Amino acid sequence: MDSPSSPRGRLPAPRVLLALAAGLTVLTACGPAEQSALPEKQAVATGTPPGSPSPVPDVPTSTAEVEVDRGGMEPAVVKDVRYASHGSYDRLVVDLEGDVPGYSVRWVDQLVQDGSGRPIDVGGGAYLLLTLFPANAHDEKGRLTWEGGPVYQAGLGNLTDVVRTGDFEARVGIALVLDRKAPFEVKEMGSPNRLVIDVAH
Repeated sequence: MDSPSSPRGRLPAPRVLLALAAGLTVLTACGPAEQSALPEKQAVATGTPPGSPSPVPDVPTSTAEVEVDRGGMEPAVVKDVRYASHGSYDRLVVDLEGDVPGYSVRWVDQLVQDGSGRPIDVGGGAYLLLTLFPANAHDEKGRLTWEGGPVYQAGLGNLTDVVRTGDFEARVGIALVLDRKAPFEVKEMGSPNRLVIDVAH
């Protein structure tokens, strides 16, 4: 066996330099690709890259229930409820006439009609109940302002049905029937006023 000090046990100086140079070339080739990919992903997530066709929206991350109380206001009127799939989440939009009222968004074990308490027969893996207050889904003559239902088939990624659970004593109930319990986010938007719930797939 050659000893470390023998000529055969030691790489000649030119070979050492060539090996180091090759290693640096490989590292240099890998470095910029990894570094350039990360800022690009971050920019897309924040919607800032110039020329980007469609920024990636924030996906909801919380299943915590929400409650906002607004007293002393005129009841808002629910004009329509719309829903659509947006990539990794489903969006429900409540179009309102008047200011955005108070609301609660909570998980329930089953759906029941407001007032009577009778069960609503619609199957799902999870139920997210939005209650608006003070609010109505009818006009002064008692005519529905949000027509159809009470069960509206959605058939989206996670949102299977939307249910009007009630329009009773200035409270409007809107249930989101989901395939599974998932994080959600509530947003208030204006011009026109509306309440938005995004639910992850």
